[in-house]
Amino acid sequence: MTGPTARIVVLVQARMGSTRLPGKVLADICGRTMLERVVMRAGRALRPNEVVVATTGRTEDNAVADEAARLGLQAFRGDAEDVLDRFARAAEELSADVVVRVTADCPFLDPDVLDDVVSALASSSPPADLASNVIERTYPRGLDVEAVVVSALKAADREARRPHQRSHVTPYLYEHPERFRLVSVRGDEDLSSERWTVDTSEDLRFAREVCSMLPRPDHATRRDVLAVLESAPQLRAINAGVRQKTTLET
Repeated sequence: MTGPTARIVVLVQARMGSTRLPGKVLADICGRTMLERVVMRAGRALRPNEVVVATTGRTEDNAVADEAARLGLQAFRGDAEDVLDRFARAAEELSADVVVRVTADCPFLDPDVLDDVVSALASSSPPADLASNVIERTYPRGLDVEAVVVSALKAADREARRPHQRSHVTPYLYEHPERFRLVSVRGDEDLSSERWTVDTSEDLRFAREVCSMLPRPDHATRRDVLAVLESAPQLRAINAGVRQKTTLET
Protein backbone atom coordinates (compact mmCIF):
# COMPACT_ATOMS: atom_id res chain seq x y z
CA MET A 1 0.00 0.00 0.00
CA THR A 2 1.58 3.29 -1.11
CA GLY A 3 -1.43 5.57 -1.54
CA PRO A 4 -2.14 8.87 0.22
CA THR A 5 -3.37 7.11 3.38
CA ALA A 6 -0.33 4.81 3.65
CA ARG A 7 1.40 4.84 7.01
CA ILE A 8 5.09 5.53 6.34
CA VAL A 9 7.61 4.87 9.11
CA VAL A 10 11.32 5.65 9.02
CA LEU A 11 13.32 2.97 10.81
CA VAL A 12 16.77 4.18 11.82
CA GLN A 13 19.00 1.12 12.10
CA ALA A 14 21.33 1.61 15.08
CA ARG A 15 23.55 -0.49 17.33
CA MET A 16 26.58 0.01 19.55
CA GLY A 17 28.43 -3.09 18.32
CA SER A 18 29.94 -1.82 15.10
CA THR A 19 32.93 -4.00 14.23
CA ARG A 20 35.14 -1.19 12.93
CA LEU A 21 34.06 1.67 15.23
CA PRO A 22 32.17 0.44 18.31
CA GLY A 23 29.79 2.97 19.83
CA LYS A 24 29.89 5.18 16.75
CA VAL A 25 26.14 5.91 16.74
CA LEU A 26 26.53 7.85 20.00
CA ALA A 27 29.75 9.59 18.97
CA ASP A 28 29.68 13.37 19.30
CA ILE A 29 29.51 15.41 16.11
CA CYS A 30 29.35 19.18 16.72
CA GLY A 31 27.68 18.80 20.11
CA ARG A 32 25.09 16.19 19.16
CA THR A 33 25.26 12.42 18.97
CA MET A 34 25.40 11.00 15.49
CA LEU A 35 22.09 9.25 16.14
CA GLU A 36 20.53 12.57 17.09
CA ARG A 37 21.77 14.16 13.87
CA VAL A 38 20.28 11.34 11.80
CA VAL A 39 16.86 11.34 13.48
CA MET A 40 16.68 15.16 13.37
CA ARG A 41 17.24 15.06 9.63
CA ALA A 42 14.84 12.18 9.07
CA GLY A 43 12.25 14.02 11.14
CA ARG A 44 12.35 17.01 8.77
CA ALA A 45 11.24 14.88 5.84
CA LEU A 46 7.65 15.62 4.87
CA ARG A 47 6.40 12.22 3.71
CA PRO A 48 6.91 9.91 6.74
CA ASN A 49 4.44 9.73 9.62
CA GLU A 50 6.96 8.68 12.27
CA VAL A 51 10.65 8.09 12.95
CA VAL A 52 11.57 5.08 15.10
CA VAL A 53 14.97 3.76 16.18
CA ALA A 54 15.43 0.05 15.39
CA THR A 55 18.07 -1.38 17.71
CA THR A 56 18.85 -4.74 19.29
CA GLY A 57 17.90 -6.40 22.54
CA ARG A 58 21.51 -6.61 23.67
CA THR A 59 22.43 -4.96 26.96
CA GLU A 60 24.98 -2.73 25.24
CA ASP A 61 22.17 -1.24 23.17
CA ASN A 62 20.33 0.00 26.24
CA ALA A 63 22.35 3.14 25.58
CA VAL A 64 20.79 3.44 22.12
CA ALA A 65 17.29 2.97 23.53
CA ASP A 66 18.04 5.55 26.23
CA GLU A 67 19.21 8.04 23.61
CA ALA A 68 16.06 7.45 21.57
CA ALA A 69 13.97 8.12 24.69
CA ARG A 70 15.93 11.31 25.36
CA LEU A 71 15.08 12.43 21.85
CA GLY A 72 11.40 11.64 22.35
CA LEU A 73 11.43 8.65 20.02
CA GLN A 74 10.27 5.08 20.30
CA ALA A 75 12.94 2.40 20.15
CA PHE A 76 11.99 -0.97 18.72
CA ARG A 77 14.32 -3.70 19.96
CA GLY A 78 14.83 -6.93 18.06
CA ASP A 79 17.30 -9.56 16.96
CA ALA A 80 20.92 -8.41 16.86
CA GLU A 81 21.98 -10.59 13.92
CA ASP A 82 18.73 -11.09 11.99
CA VAL A 83 18.14 -7.50 10.95
CA LEU A 84 15.53 -8.49 8.36
CA ASP A 85 13.43 -10.05 11.11
CA ARG A 86 13.98 -6.96 13.28
CA PHE A 87 12.60 -4.71 10.55
CA ALA A 88 9.69 -7.00 9.67
CA ARG A 89 8.58 -7.25 13.30
CA ALA A 90 8.98 -3.51 13.81
CA ALA A 91 6.86 -2.83 10.73
CA GLU A 92 4.12 -5.11 12.05
CA GLU A 93 4.18 -3.65 15.56
CA LEU A 94 4.08 -0.09 14.17
CA SER A 95 1.27 -0.90 11.70
CA ALA A 96 3.40 0.47 8.87
CA ASP A 97 2.48 0.17 5.21
CA VAL A 98 5.88 1.44 4.04
CA VAL A 99 9.19 1.25 5.88
CA VAL A 100 11.98 3.69 5.05
CA ARG A 101 15.35 2.28 6.00
CA VAL A 102 18.17 4.60 6.95
CA THR A 103 21.19 3.93 9.13
CA ALA A 104 22.47 5.79 12.17
CA ASP A 105 25.93 6.27 10.68
CA CYS A 106 24.81 8.84 8.09
CA PRO A 107 25.00 12.21 9.88
CA PHE A 108 24.47 14.21 6.67
CA LEU A 109 21.26 12.42 5.66
CA ASP A 110 19.21 14.79 3.50
CA PRO A 111 15.45 14.94 4.23
CA ASP A 112 14.76 16.05 0.65
CA VAL A 113 16.43 12.91 -0.66
CA LEU A 114 14.39 10.79 1.73
CA ASP A 115 11.20 12.43 0.45
CA ASP A 116 12.29 11.89 -3.16
CA VAL A 117 12.73 8.16 -2.58
CA VAL A 118 9.35 7.83 -0.84
CA SER A 119 7.69 9.82 -3.63
CA ALA A 120 9.27 7.58 -6.26
CA LEU A 121 7.79 4.55 -4.54
CA ALA A 122 4.37 6.14 -4.16
CA SER A 123 4.14 7.40 -7.75
CA SER A 124 5.47 4.30 -9.48
CA SER A 125 3.26 2.76 -12.13
CA PRO A 126 2.89 -0.16 -12.07
CA PRO A 127 3.26 -0.21 -8.27
CA ALA A 128 6.75 -0.91 -6.98
CA ASP A 129 7.90 -2.92 -3.98
CA LEU A 130 11.06 -0.96 -3.28
CA ALA A 131 12.51 2.42 -4.22
CA SER A 132 16.16 3.11 -3.55
CA ASN A 133 18.90 5.57 -4.39
CA VAL A 134 21.60 2.88 -4.21
CA ILE A 135 20.54 0.68 -7.16
CA GLU A 136 22.37 3.02 -9.53
CA ARG A 137 24.39 5.11 -7.11
CA THR A 138 24.66 8.80 -7.92
CA TYR A 139 24.34 10.17 -4.38
CA PRO A 140 27.23 10.27 -1.91
CA ARG A 141 27.67 7.20 0.25
CA GLY A 142 25.98 8.38 3.42
CA LEU A 143 22.73 9.61 1.84
CA ASP A 144 21.40 6.09 1.31
CA VAL A 145 17.63 5.64 1.56
CA GLU A 146 15.47 2.60 0.82
CA ALA A 147 11.65 2.66 0.94
CA VAL A 148 10.01 -0.77 1.05
CA VAL A 149 6.37 -1.81 0.90
CA VAL A 150 5.77 -3.86 4.04
CA SER A 151 4.08 -6.75 2.20
CA ALA A 152 7.32 -7.24 0.24
CA LEU A 153 9.40 -6.92 3.42
CA LYS A 154 7.32 -9.64 5.06
CA ALA A 155 7.67 -11.89 2.02
CA ALA A 156 11.44 -11.50 2.25
CA ASP A 157 11.33 -12.29 5.95
CA ARG A 158 9.38 -15.49 5.29
CA GLU A 159 11.54 -16.69 2.43
CA ALA A 160 15.11 -15.42 2.83
CA ARG A 161 17.53 -18.11 4.00
CA ARG A 162 21.06 -17.01 3.17
CA PRO A 163 22.99 -15.32 6.02
CA HIS A 164 23.58 -12.02 4.19
CA GLN A 165 19.86 -11.85 3.36
CA ARG A 166 19.08 -11.98 7.08
CA SER A 167 21.87 -9.74 8.39
CA HIS A 168 20.78 -6.99 5.97
CA VAL A 169 17.25 -5.85 5.19
CA THR A 170 16.86 -5.70 1.42
CA PRO A 171 19.26 -8.11 -0.40
CA TYR A 172 16.54 -10.72 -0.95
CA LEU A 173 14.45 -8.14 -2.83
CA TYR A 174 17.38 -7.06 -4.98
CA GLU A 175 18.27 -10.66 -5.75
CA HIS A 176 14.77 -11.52 -6.99
CA PRO A 177 13.86 -8.88 -9.57
CA GLU A 178 11.56 -11.41 -11.22
CA ARG A 179 9.31 -11.19 -8.15
CA PHE A 180 9.79 -7.68 -6.82
CA ARG A 181 9.60 -4.44 -8.77
CA LEU A 182 12.46 -2.08 -7.93
CA VAL A 183 12.63 1.64 -8.71
CA SER A 184 15.96 3.44 -8.93
CA VAL A 185 16.18 7.05 -7.74
CA ARG A 186 19.01 9.05 -9.27
CA GLY A 187 20.33 12.51 -8.49
CA ASP A 188 20.91 15.25 -11.03
CA GLU A 189 24.70 14.76 -10.88
CA ASP A 190 27.03 11.87 -10.18
CA LEU A 191 28.40 12.23 -6.64
CA SER A 192 28.94 8.52 -6.11
CA SER A 193 32.63 9.00 -5.35
CA GLU A 194 31.86 11.07 -2.25
CA ARG A 195 32.05 9.28 1.10
CA TRP A 196 29.99 10.86 3.91
CA THR A 197 29.10 7.80 5.97
CA VAL A 198 30.85 6.86 9.23
CA ASP A 199 32.33 3.37 9.49
CA THR A 200 35.82 4.13 10.80
CA SER A 201 37.72 6.63 12.92
CA GLU A 202 38.81 8.37 9.70
CA ASP A 203 35.18 8.73 8.65
CA LEU A 204 34.31 10.17 12.05
CA ARG A 205 37.11 12.70 11.82
CA PHE A 206 35.88 13.67 8.35
CA ALA A 207 32.31 14.16 9.61
CA ARG A 208 33.46 16.28 12.54
CA GLU A 209 35.69 18.47 10.36
CA VAL A 210 32.94 19.02 7.77
CA CYS A 211 30.32 19.68 10.44
CA SER A 212 32.56 22.27 12.12
CA MET A 213 32.68 24.23 8.85
CA LEU A 214 28.94 24.20 8.16
CA PRO A 215 27.28 27.57 8.91
CA ARG A 216 24.13 25.86 10.21
CA PRO A 217 25.01 22.23 10.94
CA ASP A 218 21.55 21.36 12.25
CA HIS A 219 19.91 22.44 8.99
CA ALA A 220 22.60 21.77 6.40
CA THR A 221 21.60 20.17 3.12
CA ARG A 222 23.75 18.00 0.87
CA ARG A 223 24.47 21.16 -1.13
CA ASP A 224 25.88 22.83 2.00
CA VAL A 225 28.15 19.85 2.59
CA LEU A 226 29.31 20.00 -1.03
CA ALA A 227 30.02 23.71 -0.64
CA VAL A 228 32.29 22.96 2.33
CA LEU A 229 34.12 20.30 0.35
CA GLU A 230 34.53 22.59 -2.62
CA SER A 231 36.03 25.25 -0.35
CA ALA A 232 38.25 22.75 1.48
CA PRO A 233 38.82 19.79 -0.88
CA GLN A 234 41.66 18.52 1.30
CA LEU A 235 39.03 17.18 3.71
CA ARG A 236 38.27 14.37 1.29
CA ALA A 237 41.74 12.95 1.91
CA ILE A 238 40.86 12.19 5.55
CA ASN A 239 38.82 9.10 4.69
CA ALA A 240 39.78 8.56 1.05
CA GLY A 241 41.45 5.24 1.87
CA VAL A 242 38.51 3.66 3.69
CA ARG A 243 37.20 0.49 2.05
CA GLN A 244 33.44 0.04 2.01
CA LYS A 245 32.28 -3.35 3.30
CA THR A 246 30.05 -5.46 1.08
CA THR A 247 26.70 -6.97 2.04
CA LEU A 248 28.44 -10.35 2.37
CA GLU A 249 30.44 -8.96 5.30
CA THR A 250 28.92 -8.38 8.74
